[in-house]
Amino acid sequence: MTRGDRNINLIAGDLSRKIDDRRRITKLNLHLKKWLEKAVIDYGMIAAGDRVLVGVSGGADSLALLDLLASPMIFIPDFSVVAVHIDLGFSGGEGDATLIEKEISGLVADYVIEKTDIGPVAHSEVNRKNPCFLCSRLRRRRIFEIAAARGCNRIAFAHHRDDIIETLLINMFYGREISTMKPNQSIFQGALHIIRPLAYIREGLIKQYAGARGFVLAPNRCPTSGTSRRRYVKELLRTLEKDNRQLRHNIWTAMHHVKTDYLL
Repeated sequence: MTRGDRNINLIAGDLSRKIDDRRRITKLNLHLKKWLEKAVIDYGMIAAGDRVLVGVSGGADSLALLDLLASPMIFIPDFSVVAVHIDLGFSGGEGDATLIEKEISGLVADYVIEKTDIGPVAHSEVNRKNPCFLCSRLRRRRIFEIAAARGCNRIAFAHHRDDIIETLLINMFYGREISTMKPNQSIFQGALHIIRPLAYIREGLIKQYAGARGFVLAPNRCPTSGTSRRRYVKELLRTLEKDNRQLRHNIWTAMHHVKTDYLL
């Protein structure tokens, strides 16, 4: 065994001791960590001493993001994590916050669970035409307020590569613009940044990771989730992929090869 091999073994052993049974190192864990850290570095998402608020809905994506960010990093400088769950108050979800808190508390010690009536308000009679917009706006405003109160300068959302692709099409189809989510978005004159560390990772791998971790997921209580624009675009892509398996990859690549000379 060479000195380099011994050093690698020592590092791996040290990491293993820092990671509890639920986060034990696997090939999938290492793969996702690699691409998460690459995205963070490529887009300058996190700097030393940052305090990162992680929005947790209780679904696979957000729990996987929290788990990955709360585990030891290799190339990312030290930072702290605060998890936040905003209970939207939908009917039938009275026990969801308790379930989500149990999952969060197993990953981080610092977290906020807040119950609201945002969901029913956004879906009330006065807002039937666009409940998703108001729900998202109210939820984000509360997250921004919590971030300020807890001294966080970064807000991490669990949007992944497929979300970015789908958002491009949603904005083209319905917003009449060519735009999508940015991996690192500065807001409030740079006082706060919204970051998306899962930007390089496909949705399927994240779902697989959450299953391997054994997360207990909270059900989606939103009454319009099954008929949303995002759901429509997601199903459209799945249909088109039957004839072209490279479809999402091609759209992702196209976003990095924009020929402005051939746009109006």
